[in-house]
Amino acid sequence: MEAMSMYLGEFVGTALLLWLGNGVNMTCSLKHSYGKGVGWVAVCFGWGFSVMMAVYAVGWISGAHLNPAVTVGLAVGGALSWTLVPGYIIAQMAGAIVGATLAYITYKVQMDEEPDAATKLGVFSTGPSINAPLWNMIQEAMATAILLIGILAVGVAGVGAAYAPIVIGLLITLIGFAAGGGTGFAINPARDLGPRIAHAILPIKGKGDSNWAYAWIPVVGPIIGGIIGVVLFNAFISAVS
Repeated sequence: MEAMSMYLGEFVGTALLLWLGNGVNMTCSLKHSYGKGVGWVAVCFGWGFSVMMAVYAVGWISGAHLNPAVTVGLAVGGALSWTLVPGYIIAQMAGAIVGATLAYITYKVQMDEEPDAATKLGVFSTGPSINAPLWNMIQEAMATAILLIGILAVGVAGVGAAYAPIVIGLLITLIGFAAGGGTGFAINPARDLGPRIAHAILPIKGKGDSNWAYAWIPVVGPIIGGIIGVVLFNAFISAVS
């Protein structure tokens, strides 16, 4: 029963994250949104706040990983049992699809009137500013390594439960500013793949394709980066202990 509660927490938290985060994208990008053109600063802060709220919502239930790269990284580091990993990832993926769908429903009218197919995809999933697959993957890996190092640092620093979600949200914002301009900083396989699946299956008017050729990069890159981040942080802790 405890494991099922944790899986439910991951499902709900990831759905909330993508409902809010994809909603931020839609606010900032759709032609008939009042927020059209507000820019990258709003996107970064919007995603940071979205993570913050999702962590507050379910952190007390599941730890609010909301991200397969976090889940795998913590399992590699010994902070999570591998028996929980499949359930966490399935819950995160399902939640991401549901959350992206809720964002679409929220903006259904504006999505129908958006003339650009690339924008219709971009409000769901990420893509590179320059198509360079190897370097795009490296960028995602490096950004996700920063994420895991930051999460572990917050834990070691003893930031209380009341303030940790704020710090993590600001960390997401910082990663967007520092390392997100090349790929849109998925840093989370569920954040990209779940909405990409939603884009593919939803009856979105004039949507075009879902760019599956790129889809592996925001999955593989963050998983690699999450593992590297945990290994580096744990090595640093061992060296100074």
